[in-house]
Amino acid sequence: MPNANFADVNGQHLFYSVHGAGKPLVLLHGGINPDSFGSNLAELAKGRQVIAVHLQAHGRTPDTDRPLRSETMGDDVAALIRHLRLGKADVMGYSLGGGVALQTAIRHPDVVDRLVLVSAAMRQDGFYPEGVAAFKQLEANAAAYGPGVKASPLGQAYPDVDWTNLFSKVGDLTKRPFDLSADVAKLQARTLLVFADADAIRPEHMVEFWKALGGGHRDAGVDGSLRPANRFAIVPNSTHYTLAVDPMLPKIVERFLASES
Repeated sequence: MPNANFADVNGQHLFYSVHGAGKPLVLLHGGINPDSFGSNLAELAKGRQVIAVHLQAHGRTPDTDRPLRSETMGDDVAALIRHLRLGKADVMGYSLGGGVALQTAIRHPDVVDRLVLVSAAMRQDGFYPEGVAAFKQLEANAAAYGPGVKASPLGQAYPDVDWTNLFSKVGDLTKRPFDLSADVAKLQARTLLVFADADAIRPEHMVEFWKALGGGHRDAGVDGSLRPANRFAIVPNSTHYTLAVDPMLPKIVERFLASES
């Protein structure tokens, strides 16, 4: 890949690729699949410089003996932004990458300008109960899932990934309860929440997340002057598993990133 790069930060050999030109947008994929955004990566890069990161143990970023944690991967993203001397960058993450993006903004507000969270929760119970139950079983089922992915086109694209290990480490991460509501209420970055209308996240939690960001408390007024600074979107006819590649997503994101403060 001509735009392939590595940065050595926090003991990680972090892979990233650069696409397009303009204000930087750091793009963080979902769990397991580093190509979660599909052709939407190119769409997002039409108006800005997209820096697509492979998180620890995913894709071309090798694993280390460090466990997968949203906090430490958020530290990696912040270190990469500083390594590239981007100043404040926009950061966008989907699913697992959304949790990492959120931790980047919480722990390193000095490097995040605008924040886009796609199908992410601020508490573990934001997911439906069956999803939480699946998270708790993922580590135990890693040996069953790994070989199937290794034999798939995704596995062939990334032959160096230890897929059983990756499922195990993602399972160890996702089974752990978390509650970031207090941190969300103090976020400094202007934030866009994007969900699917048939998401893995409960609609009640979507609204709770939005309210924690200052939205949904009152009418914006006839002239819109009382509208909150943050934004909230639900994409119709989509699910948690299709949202990242939905053609509506780049349009929603660009509208938010291009809007005035």
